[in-house]
Formats: sequence, structure tokens, C-alpha cells
Amino acid sequence: MAVPKRKTSPSKRNMRRSHDSLKAVNFQECPNCGELKLPHNLCAACGHYNGREVTSAEA
Repeated sequence: MAVPKRKTSPSKRNMRRSHDSLKAVNFQECPNCGELKLPHNLCAACGHYNGREVTSAEA
């Protein structure tokens, strides 16, 4: 079985983990109402998706 010859230093360990962090969420403006929404998701404010009304949003 393969065993490391030397202890991995904290610097090397942290460099390896540099890509594991969470990415910031990117919001987009709804073209219909201007509210911020997640891309590829239904707008919660107006109920539009891909240029058409999917659900009726009644407040």
C-alpha cells in the first residue's frame, strides 16, 4: 500500500484545497419586472420564465 514519505505541509494542503470553496451566487435581472432572480429559474415576483407567464403571481 502506498504511504506518504513526508508529512504534507499546511501550505501544500491549503493549495490543494483552493478550488473547494463555495462560489458566489450570480443573480440576474428579470426582463419582465426587473427583480433579481437566479438564472434558469422562475421569477418569484411576476411568475415569468423564458419570456412567458408560467404562473400567476398574486400578492
